[in-house]
Amino acid sequence: MDNTDKLILNKIQTAFPITEKPFLALGEELGLEEQEVLERIKKIKEEGIIRRIGASFDSKKLGFKSTLCAIKAPEERIDEVAGIINEYPEVTHNYLRNHTYNIWFTIIAPSQERLKQILREIAEKTGIPDVRDMPSTRVFKIGVNLKFKENKPGEKDA
Repeated sequence: MDNTDKLILNKIQTAFPITEKPFLALGEELGLEEQEVLERIKKIKEEGIIRRIGASFDSKKLGFKSTLCAIKAPEERIDEVAGIINEYPEVTHNYLRNHTYNIWFTIIAPSQERLKQILREIAEKTGIPDVRDMPSTRVFKIGVNLKFKENKPGEKDA
């Protein structure tokens, strides 16, 4: 990543333009053409530095239900079980943990009924009946913005 990539990443984390052409606005602010901004973001995504660009909403205020879940997947079936879980667009996070319940994931659904249906389907499709449903009792929100240090002329990346 060069300094321009870092500038773009710093900007899109905290001040993404809400406009019809956000990448044009970003380009104008950073002295770049819209196409260059798009190409740089595409490259950063292909390199795995970012996964997506999207908004974060307060799902509870929108009337949605959410829960943290965990399942005990046999070691040899982890990829298969994770793939089944990931089939659901309501699954927002899915990660491997060093725990007896080794796959943890979150679900956000429009209703408690849909949430329960997804859990039942995952249990059926995986053949693993013990899917833990751990709804939050208290919410803590942590904002994470990674500040990319821009290099001075002649300075190399750390």
